[in-house]
Amino acid sequence: MTITPVLLCGGSGTRLWPLSRKSYPKQFVPLIGEQTLFQASACRLSGPDFAAPLVVTGSDFRFIVTEQLQGAGIDPGAILIEPAGRNTAPAVLVAACHVAASDPDGLMLVAPSDHVVPDAEAFRAAVQAGVAAAETGQLVTFGITPDRAETGYGYLKLASAPSGTTPVRLERFVEKPDAEKAEAMLADGQHLWNGGIFLFRASDILAAFEAHAPDLMAPVRASYDKARADLGFLRLDPEAWGEAEDISIDYAVMEKADNLSVVPFSAGWSDLGGWDAVWRETGPDAVGVSAGAGATAIDCKNTLLRSETDGMEVVGIGLENIITVAMPDAVLVADMSRAQDVKKAVAALKEKGAAQATMFPKDHRPWGWFESLVVGERFQVKRILVHPGAALSLQSHHHRSEHWIVVQGTAKVTVDDDVKLVTENQSVYIPLGAVHRMENPGKVPMVLIEVQTGSYLGEDDIIRYEDVYARDAVD
Repeated sequence: MTITPVLLCGGSGTRLWPLSRKSYPKQFVPLIGEQTLFQASACRLSGPDFAAPLVVTGSDFRFIVTEQLQGAGIDPGAILIEPAGRNTAPAVLVAACHVAASDPDGLMLVAPSDHVVPDAEAFRAAVQAGVAAAETGQLVTFGITPDRAETGYGYLKLASAPSGTTPVRLERFVEKPDAEKAEAMLADGQHLWNGGIFLFRASDILAAFEAHAPDLMAPVRASYDKARADLGFLRLDPEAWGEAEDISIDYAVMEKADNLSVVPFSAGWSDLGGWDAVWRETGPDAVGVSAGAGATAIDCKNTLLRSETDGMEVVGIGLENIITVAMPDAVLVADMSRAQDVKKAVAALKEKGAAQATMFPKDHRPWGWFESLVVGERFQVKRILVHPGAALSLQSHHHRSEHWIVVQGTAKVTVDDDVKLVTENQSVYIPLGAVHRMENPGKVPMVLIEVQTGSYLGEDDIIRYEDVYARDAVD
């Protein structure tokens, strides 16, 4: 049977700050290799055994999802837009409603979109090993063979010792243990990490929700039934969705069900739940140093050095057990043992009102992205990239004028009734109040430098007259 991958694509982006943030969480970032975690997940769940992926995400990420799937050469299936994050249970339930609408017994593989699985073929083989159990009504989950006494993961207690990828009955879920319990579970051979990945028929998971989480059924079904199409996305009804409980699939259903099987998986996995996990996955050298491009380590041990800014070199001297991640607007320096406390930095920055807590330096839009290079009194300088064939909205501003200097490609520029092409090293002036638009008519990305001047430079100073992406003023 063809399996529908369901990619859960939300998240607040706190544990891998400053590279991951609420406005651009870790699944969209190329943390390991050239692909983003989301792209790698979509590719891993593609092929002759899989249908087009069904993605459940938030409104802010909808265009990023389509752009990254296109970049990976994958045609998406349905993209369901959550009005607000409600954890994994409502997300899985609404995905099941969608699959069941066309095939009640359709197989669904539910997976987070921010995990690392280096051996995609081995993972697909493990999925196939669970198909027969799922077709007999089992709710199948995937347990990761532990290679250390990890206290940051939940565990699965098996009814018997695992053998290969043969499904084993799940005895119970185990919460994140302390170090002593983690050591004991590692030694007994009957505990696996809970990977949060599930395989089941749509009808079976719907029946499980009816039995174990009936209060979720009415609001989630109503939100799906009242959903409206929007530019290829399916926007769930916000009023009904708001009545759904914020709860995980484990708590809502899985810990109460008695028809669960586990497929063991031992070919490598990480949820990249902290910078210490990134350090492990990047393959540190003989003395434990992982230094990316733009980073230099001198006499360091067990250290992660990353520069995420072109032209910025990060140098570590005599460091041990240190994480250093440099971004254009923020730098993290932490002891490796405190990797799980990075979220405390995000909370502290939120409390002081720092934009770095949640906002990514590059603001991604459906047409491309922009970043602020310099912000001063009554002026701002931005770098803007527009994808081939893309166009910004036809708009005007109340409080600012703009100069555009094209540095790469060709821009088609509209200023009131004047439409012209602006090529590299040419510029154009946009007076305050002028109705204007920029487009990229070429086949390569177009980059320009924008200089804004005026009394107010906020992104909400936009009046939109036409927009192919049907966005609100600051969307």
